[in-house]
Order: sequence, then structure tokens, then C-alpha cells
Amino acid sequence: MGGGDSFASGFIYGLMALGDASRALEYGSAHGALAMTTPGDATMASLTDVEELVLGGNAQAAR
Repeated sequence: MGGGDSFASGFIYGLMALGDASRALEYGSAHGALAMTTPGDATMASLTDVEELVLGGNAQAAR
């Protein structure tokens, strides 16, 4: 699961949970960016991490 898959899953989650395409785009972008902060092919970002980034945080790993 790379950046594209992470974007897609964040976007789909946003559509399903929020029903708003523009907010879903923010969730997708945030999850895609966060996936690039950890090594390997699996994302380590939580929903809380994604929501913090959507609200104006940064993608720097705080682990």
C-alpha cells in the first residue's frame, strides 16, 4: 500500500463518513502524505493522525 492506495482509502473513507467530496479529498491527501512518512508499503497513520493533518497539522511523523 503506497501513497496512491492511501490516498484512495482516505478519499473513500471521507466520502462514506462525511458525504462531502471536498472534505473527502482532504482526507485522501492527508492519508497519502502520511503514508510517505513511514518506511515500507503499509501505512502506519491512524484516523487521528489524518484528522490532525486535515485540521492544519503537518505530516511530520510524531512517533
